Amino acid sequence: MTARLDHTIVHSSDRFASARFLTALLGAPDPGSFGPFATVPLANGVTVDFADSLVEPGRIVMQHLAFLVSEEEFDEIYGRIREGGMDHWADPAHREPRQINHRHHGRGVYVDDPDGHSIEFLTHPYE
Repeated sequence: MTARLDHTIVHSSDRFASARFLTALLGAPDPGSFGPFATVPLANGVTVDFADSLVEPGRIVMQHLAFLVSEEEFDEIYGRIREGGMDHWADPAHREPRQINHRHHGRGVYVDDPDGHSIEFLTHPYE
């Protein structure tokens, strides 16, 4: 199969605030703009495109985004999470606060963006 993910759209209450939240954690440049989207390009050519939601505020359906990062990048991201005093968890259900996990032969952490989307950073893909 030759299909590959090109981009995904994430609804938000403020597309640039959500995109900047992600770029700040990644240590990436400010998001770009393409049409109605605030765009965050990733290393593999995929973009995460944030769009202002057309539904009522508070009715955005939570999505989960997982980013595979290197060990060094994880250290940097986790440092930003801790320095920023952000709530974070070792699990998606938020039962292990202020911790990281060591699943799948790597490390992982979850944070929620301003709209409640679950952002996961992991150093080893699931097996």
